[in-house]
Amino acid sequence: MSSLLKQIKQTHPHLYKAFSALVDGEQHLLHIKAVDSYWELLKHPVRQVILSGSDLPKNAVISGEYDLIYAGGTLSLLHAAVMAKKYGRKVMIFDRQTPAKSTRDWNISRQELLKLSAIGLFTENEVDSVIVRRYKTGWVEFYKPDGSQKRLYMKNVLDCAVNADKLLGMAKDKVMLVQGSTILAERSFSCCYRFDDHIVVKVEDSKGKAFYYKAEVLVDVMGILSPIAMQLNEGVPQTHVCPTVGTIASGFEDVDFDTGEILASIGPADLVPGKGRQLIWEGFPAEESQYISYLFFYDEADSPNDKSLLGLFDTYFKKLPEYKKIGKEFVVHRPVYGIIPAYFHNGFNRTREIADDRIILFGDAASLASPLTFCGFGSMVRNLPHLTADLDHAITENNLSKKHLEKISAYEPNVASMANLMKYMCFNSATDEPNFVNDLMNEVMIVLDELPERYRQAMFRDEMKIEDLMMVMLRLAWRYPRVLVATWEKLGMHGSFGFLKNLTGWAFSPVR
Repeated sequence: MSSLLKQIKQTHPHLYKAFSALVDGEQHLLHIKAVDSYWELLKHPVRQVILSGSDLPKNAVISGEYDLIYAGGTLSLLHAAVMAKKYGRKVMIFDRQTPAKSTRDWNISRQELLKLSAIGLFTENEVDSVIVRRYKTGWVEFYKPDGSQKRLYMKNVLDCAVNADKLLGMAKDKVMLVQGSTILAERSFSCCYRFDDHIVVKVEDSKGKAFYYKAEVLVDVMGILSPIAMQLNEGVPQTHVCPTVGTIASGFEDVDFDTGEILASIGPADLVPGKGRQLIWEGFPAEESQYISYLFFYDEADSPNDKSLLGLFDTYFKKLPEYKKIGKEFVVHRPVYGIIPAYFHNGFNRTREIADDRIILFGDAASLASPLTFCGFGSMVRNLPHLTADLDHAITENNLSKKHLEKISAYEPNVASMANLMKYMCFNSATDEPNFVNDLMNEVMIVLDELPERYRQAMFRDEMKIEDLMMVMLRLAWRYPRVLVATWEKLGMHGSFGFLKNLTGWAFSPVR
C-alpha cells in the first residue's frame, strides 16, 4: 500500500477503497493533489513569472528557437497542430506530465467536431475515428421530492463521446511531422523573460534542471493552475468554479447506451457542515461497455465551501450507487477529474486579462468558456479557425503587443451572458431552501419544453440569440416569480448591473 493512499484511508475512505483497486491509483492521487493546489494558490501572494529580459541570467543557454512555445500539452495540441501543419510554424510544446494525455474525456456534437476537418487538421474519417459512441438522444432533469420533475429531451446536443487521448495523439502526430517542432514531457513552466523582439521561456525538468527556449510568442495553455493567468489577473483568475470528478467504468446494470444524461440531479442540496452545494451528475455511454459518469457542482471561487477534488471524489464513490446500479462486474478503468473555470465579465465586453506583450492565453488558462455546456474543449474546437488564422497573421505582421494579441480571443458575448446563469446554480445555504436550485431549473426545463426544440438546442450548444434568451427569461418570470427575488440574492446590485452590461454588449456586438 502506498504512503499516499495510507494518508487518505481515514479521511476519504470511499476514495481510498476505489483507488486502492487501481494499478495507477497513487499516480492519479498525485495528479489530483496537484490540481487541488489551486485552492492554496488563491490564498498566497501572486508569484511574478513574467519578467524583463534584463533579468535573464547571463549564463543562460538557449536550447532551441521556435515561432511558438506552448506551455501545457492537452488542448494546446489542437492549436499547435494547425499552426504547424497549415501555417508551417515551428512549434514547441511542453507539459509537466505527459503531453497528449487528458484527465477528462469529452462529449460534443458531430457537427461541432467536424470543424476540425473543415479547417484541414484532420480528414472526416479521422474525425469519425475518435467518436467512440453516438447516442440517439439526451436529457436534462432536476430532482423534485414528489417526482414531478420535467425530463427535457433533446437531439444533436453533446451526443458524441470522444476518445480524448486518441484525438490529442493524432494532433501530436501532425505536429511531429513538421520539421523542427518539438514536444517535451515532464517539463514545468518556471518563468519567462520578455525582450522587444522575442521571449525566452524557462522550463525545468523533473529533477529541477533549467532549460531556456526562445520564441516569437508564448502560448499559455496551462489550465486553471496557470501562474501567468494568476499574475495577469492579480490573483483572481476565476470568479466561479465547477469542481468535477468521475470515472470511466463498466459493469453498471441500468445504463442506457443510446442516451446521454446531460445534467441530472437526484436529490436536494448537500448540507453537510462546510458543504453548501447542489450536486449534479452527468453520464454518457462510451466505448463498448464503458460508461462515463461525472459528479460536479457550481460555486463561487472564494466561497467557504469545501471544493477540493479529494473531498468530491470521496462523495462521488459514496453516492455513485444512488445514481447508477453497480453490478458484480463493476470495474473502474480510469478516474476523470478537473476544475472547470468560469469568469464573470463585469462590463460590456471581455474584462478578464488574456494576453500581454508576446504572451497569449487559450483554453482554461483564458477562462472564456461557459462551464454550463461546452466548457474548454467545445470552445477551443468552435474558435480554432480564427484563433489560429489570427495568430499566424499577428506573427507575420509582427503585431505581438498586448493590444493586438488580446483581440485573438475565444470570448463570445452570448457565451459570457449565458455563463451568468451558472450563478443561479451556486447553492447558498444562507439564502436558499434545500431544493432551490432544483426547483428553479425544473421551471426552466418546463419553459424550454413548451417552446420549439431549437430553443433547448441553442441553449445547450451555446448558440442562444439574445431575443431567444429574453423569451425564456420572461416566460420563466411569469411561471416562477421567485426567480426575481433569487436574482437579487444571487447577483446583488453589482452582479445584476454587470449582467445588464453583458446583455447590452451582446445586443450590440457583431456576429462572428
